[in-house]
Amino acid sequence: MKPNDTENQNMTPPNDAPEAANTPADETASQAAPDPIAVLEAEKADLKDKFLRLMADMENLRRRTEREVADARTYAVANFARDMLNVADNVRRAIESVPDEARGTAEGAFKGLIDGIDLTERDLLKTLERHGVKKLEPEGQKFDPNIHQAMFEVPNPDVPNGTVVQVVQSGYVIGDRVLRPALVGVAKGGPKAAQNGADADNSSAAS
Repeated sequence: MKPNDTENQNMTPPNDAPEAANTPADETASQAAPDPIAVLEAEKADLKDKFLRLMADMENLRRRTEREVADARTYAVANFARDMLNVADNVRRAIESVPDEARGTAEGAFKGLIDGIDLTERDLLKTLERHGVKKLEPEGQKFDPNIHQAMFEVPNPDVPNGTVVQVVQSGYVIGDRVLRPALVGVAKGGPKAAQNGADADNSSAAS
């Protein structure tokens, strides 16, 4: 064997050299890497939550807008209607200024004048009703502080206590709101007014 061959053999690296082993740092890095599927699922859930919140906000906005538009339509004429109540009051005063005896015996132009005033009041009330304004008719009803204003009490043992027995000034409502409360006189001294049919139920039970 030549000397050069021996040197070449000594310089050739072995083919069965072992691979480098994984270090602890490599294992830690592989464990710290997030699962891409889990990341996508989390982003999906977050986007879905934001979308549902946005849809709920839009629905609330739509309902609030519809309610505001409806209120604007209903109550837009409130100030004008409140001013028109003075006209209705004056027409009613004109009618009440004519005694019942004179109304029954009126003839000719005087009768036509009375009928014309009556017709004017009816048309005025119908016009107000077309715009959501309704006249209260509290006489004979139980006093309600939400729509009535008591001016005085009337002793009357024949009428349930708290019943409206006299209307001093008519009241009006527009939609669900009181445009003007009715000024009324309330009965005092009579039997207690039945509430929600309780008296009727008690009398039935007693019989």
